[in-house]
Amino acid sequence: MSRQPASQRPPEPTSPEETPLSIDEFSTVIGAIYQGPLDPVPWGGALVMLREIMRSNWATLILRPASTDQPALLIRAGEHGPEVYHAAYSHYEMFSMDPFVGLPVDRVVTIDEMSDTSWMTGEFYETFLEPNNIRYIMGADIVTEGGADCRLRLTRPRGTHDFSAKDKALCLALLPHLRRSVTLHSRIERIETERLLYSTTMDRMLVGTVLFDEKGGILRTNRVADAVLAEKDGVRISQNRLHAELPAEDRELQRLIKAGLAPAGATPTVPQPMSVTRCSGRASLGVLVRPVPAGEWSEDRHRPTAIAFIRDPERKSQLSVEMVRHLFGLTGAEAALALLLANGFTLDEAAAELKIRKNTIRAHLRSIFAKTGVRRQTTLIHLLLSSVASIS
Repeated sequence: MSRQPASQRPPEPTSPEETPLSIDEFSTVIGAIYQGPLDPVPWGGALVMLREIMRSNWATLILRPASTDQPALLIRAGEHGPEVYHAAYSHYEMFSMDPFVGLPVDRVVTIDEMSDTSWMTGEFYETFLEPNNIRYIMGADIVTEGGADCRLRLTRPRGTHDFSAKDKALCLALLPHLRRSVTLHSRIERIETERLLYSTTMDRMLVGTVLFDEKGGILRTNRVADAVLAEKDGVRISQNRLHAELPAEDRELQRLIKAGLAPAGATPTVPQPMSVTRCSGRASLGVLVRPVPAGEWSEDRHRPTAIAFIRDPERKSQLSVEMVRHLFGLTGAEAALALLLANGFTLDEAAAELKIRKNTIRAHLRSIFAKTGVRRQTTLIHLLLSSVASIS
């Protein structure tokens, strides 16, 4: 069960004067904490700073404690810099022996305040702490808005001294900022996960996408668009801009892109598709450009402003035999035939591809029609390409 922040918290330091840092040093640490979600090793820079400031041998941020169904996720900074560490499932039982768990939320404590020194003779100490030369521990637990249970731990080796009141005051002053930074990281990660999901779906649906900045420069393309553009047949990239090969079609494409780049507040236009001729004689590409709405408070001048969708009618579908078989209750042979038809094969070509007789192919097709409830090949192909199998 997720813990909630304590309803009665100790007064938080209102200025770095209560901590061992100057205002400039305190500001630098705060900046590193908020930079944390963008670091190559998340919060690696902030943990390195804290390790130095606190004269620690280890500074650790536990983003996800170990549990019975997943390993712990830690970022830790030691002598050789920051690293991401995934504790193995087998370590869960050992982690459960940690004497420094279940801390009051949003409080900073040391292990000697929480327990007598008997913890130094236990299995957890011998397995994890002693090999890493850990004698003193200061830590705090925080709970983010999304319910994430995070833990900050700072340690010192044998032969040093325990953390001071000013050390604890600094840690306490940093907790609200760390909580907000972890919350921002969670939101960024959620947005990125959704973006990857939608991008993968577009790839599976064989739709190419080209994102433009406010000046019409190309920001990003997906895998399907990359494949189409690599052929240089109908459309191409020149000086980081999308162009059609034929001059008349290129003028129309530039007009559509310009309309899609219209500034916020301009009269919205209905996206208009166009056909782009391919010099190879293959079927024409379909292109549609539409604006990308800006957020109400967006100030990023390099955000996506418009997007072009590119469809190649000759690109083969990526339907899965297993998915089609389960979705429509087909046999393996029937599903294989259905996919060949969806990819433009005739019955004779499908018979040759599958190495079976034409009569058998026709029997499979009759069975497919009966199971899917359609009566024509064109209807079957439409059913397959518009089903959830196309985005599996």
